[in-house]
Amino acid sequence: MAMNGAESLVRTLVAGGVEVCFTNPGTSEMHFVAALDRVEGMRAVLCLFEGGATGAADGYARMADKPASTLLHLGPGLGNGIANLHNARRARSPLVNIVGEHATYHRAFDAPLTSDIEGLAGPVSAWVRTGMSAKAVAADGADAIVAARTAPGGVATLILPADTAWEEGSGIAPLPAIPERPRASDEAIAHAVAALRSGEPVLLHLGDRAVRDEGRRLAARIAQKTGAKLLAMTSNARIDRGAGTVPIERLPYPVDPAREVLAPYKHVILVGATLPVAFFAYPGKPSALAPATCDVFALATPEQDQIDALERLAEAVGAPAEAPLPAGPRPVLPGDGPLDQDAIGRVLGALIPEGAIICDESVTTGRNFFPATHAAAPHTWLQLNGGSIGLGIPMATGAAVACPDRKVISLQADGSALYTAQALWTQARERLDVVTLIWSNRSYAILRHELTNVGANPGRKAIDMLTLDDPPIDWVSLSRGYGVEARRVETLAQLVDTLTGALSRRGPFLIEVALG
Repeated sequence: MAMNGAESLVRTLVAGGVEVCFTNPGTSEMHFVAALDRVEGMRAVLCLFEGGATGAADGYARMADKPASTLLHLGPGLGNGIANLHNARRARSPLVNIVGEHATYHRAFDAPLTSDIEGLAGPVSAWVRTGMSAKAVAADGADAIVAARTAPGGVATLILPADTAWEEGSGIAPLPAIPERPRASDEAIAHAVAALRSGEPVLLHLGDRAVRDEGRRLAARIAQKTGAKLLAMTSNARIDRGAGTVPIERLPYPVDPAREVLAPYKHVILVGATLPVAFFAYPGKPSALAPATCDVFALATPEQDQIDALERLAEAVGAPAEAPLPAGPRPVLPGDGPLDQDAIGRVLGALIPEGAIICDESVTTGRNFFPATHAAAPHTWLQLNGGSIGLGIPMATGAAVACPDRKVISLQADGSALYTAQALWTQARERLDVVTLIWSNRSYAILRHELTNVGANPGRKAIDMLTLDDPPIDWVSLSRGYGVEARRVETLAQLVDTLTGALSRRGPFLIEVALG
């Protein structure tokens, strides 16, 4: 039976392992929407804002290790989703980003929603193509899957003109071969061996696949043999952590502490990590954080096979077969005391359930949560990679869709949460097992610190632009309005009691944690 281009595309996506579509469609995409009814195997998840759809697709990809699809409406819909596509690009998340477009013949009439979709998509995409015919669009979709899954992973944007969706298609297109990750060079291995045997301080700076469990175990073996130290990037797409894993700290976000951490090292070996640089420029401070005299080089880039490189390096330096893992006790719940960052970290360390997924957009409050959670029950930690706030709630939504049997805990700054709070509705609609903790300090706290860091001299008008207390946001009412049960806590005892209860039940729940 003949099928139109949209159905050919959806069937090709399903055959290529794309099983979820996070969508906020419009008129141009109605044939794709209708095709979702006719094709088994593709779950459609409605998001109320395109930034929620793109952020959810990012969270899904990090946990599923394969792409979901988005469905966005023309250039403005893509524009609404770009901030979280930027984050997905920085996280190297595989994502098939489908953007509807006017019919090919209609674009010449410059209708109100006409825009340069390719121009908008290019900066946040690893691959961009506009479909030219219904007969070819399934093959375009197959190419998009391959582009998204080609190392290190990225956003593949397929622009779908309406007539390529409604005209007769070609059926399911075969999936081309996905290229394997290239190996690191022998020269890079030799460079690392020389550094590790130099007798000088060496840092193994880990990111991408190298910071996951297998990579850290290999790096720990190398460190045990050579005395090198391990450090993760400031922001990481995914770290599998907790008891039974190699503990690792992150490079601090502030410039001065980061420079202090890196100052002792004569060699920094990047394994899946990028050059350590400051997030922003500051008067009188350098952009590169390692000392100017430090030898900073890549053992394996994010595009390369970091696990293979670490295995070869471990063999070259004669690393032991296993590295000892710490066997410290699980953190205990704190007793009475202030409800502050340190206490919250200890509560998380004690209460994180085994197998939980932590989606962290804490920004300021959660900067030092890692030490208190190293010995927590085994869990996975996802972070904001691109620095564009508004990812946390959608990322938790996508992670919960990818892993329905795992509890998701969203650690969320209040200012950032307001960008994409609509994703709470999707959690309620899909009955997702997500507990959201809102750090309610009623300000853009990080920006108040930045006023000082950049040497500005703030007055009343400047401070007012960074506060959220006039009027205060009522997160309990807001959450309930989206269909998610919620409670506000103001003491440490209330946090422990409420979080314990939320973790013992299924379904979405929000806790507003009053700070300051």
